[in-house]
Amino acid sequence: MPNNQTRRLAHGAMMIALFAIFIAIAFYVPIISVIATVFAPLPIAWYSAKYDRSSSILVAIVGCIVSLFFGGLVILPFSLIFASVGVVIGDVLRLKKSKVFLFMSSGITVLITFALQYVISIKLFETDFIQESMQLMRESYSKSIELSQSLTGQTPIDPVTLEAMFDMMEASLPASITMGAFFFAFIIISINLPLLKRLGINVPKFRSFKNTRLPRAILWYYLIVLAINLFIGPETGTPLYVIVLNFSLILWVLLTIQGVSFVHFALDAFGSPKFLKVLAAIMAIPLYSFYVLIGILDLGFDIRSFVKGKIQK
Repeated sequence: MPNNQTRRLAHGAMMIALFAIFIAIAFYVPIISVIATVFAPLPIAWYSAKYDRSSSILVAIVGCIVSLFFGGLVILPFSLIFASVGVVIGDVLRLKKSKVFLFMSSGITVLITFALQYVISIKLFETDFIQESMQLMRESYSKSIELSQSLTGQTPIDPVTLEAMFDMMEASLPASITMGAFFFAFIIISINLPLLKRLGINVPKFRSFKNTRLPRAILWYYLIVLAINLFIGPETGTPLYVIVLNFSLILWVLLTIQGVSFVHFALDAFGSPKFLKVLAAIMAIPLYSFYVLIGILDLGFDIRSFVKGKIQK
């Protein structure tokens, strides 16, 4: 028992030191910062996968406190996100949950910690960094348009159209932040899980992307949002408009992913070369409407069985 306790304390101290070093590098070193940012949750995740939840939370808190010595309060929001994600990843691995559960819990953790820090920055520091970023972007676009007009004598974009574009961007911020949080969580998981496996931690596996099938309920949500747009037509700026817009963006992305999955399934079924799969994924950006349609058909009808039947014949 004393040996176990000593080992736990030693591992905790090592992981705290590694976490603080990663945070300091990510915060201060420009070129290596991207790599350090992705690896920052790794020490806490490893410790959380090896030991109980209360010890892991304590190590994460001490790691955030130690990181204060490198950058003061400015670095604290940065370290809180990665410490929280590390605890969640390790805890899910220790409980032997599925990789989908790991992805969802990590994404929700990133989203919640970001939201809490946003609220704190508004309430305590009276700083709305999202609105300030949007205002900075508006000013940057305005200066670019003025420069282009002075050089060419023509306005590249109508001011009314530009204002409408920014209004839509502001209205869609909840969906954009949500998708960004889950995308960030996916990158962290994809890079750190192989390393955790090499460090002796049992990690789950995702099913092959070509076999990805999202819940069919997504199709019903899409139909409901489509019906609201068609029959109600919410006015721009109203709460219903903001809700429908954000749900639409998230559903479009999910159905596009489903469409790409089906295309990969079909290409693999016909024995196509791998570069075609990469090309199909890239083409989903300009042809997202087509992929959304494929995703709807894939969820609503059993077209995969049709493809299998064609191949067997």
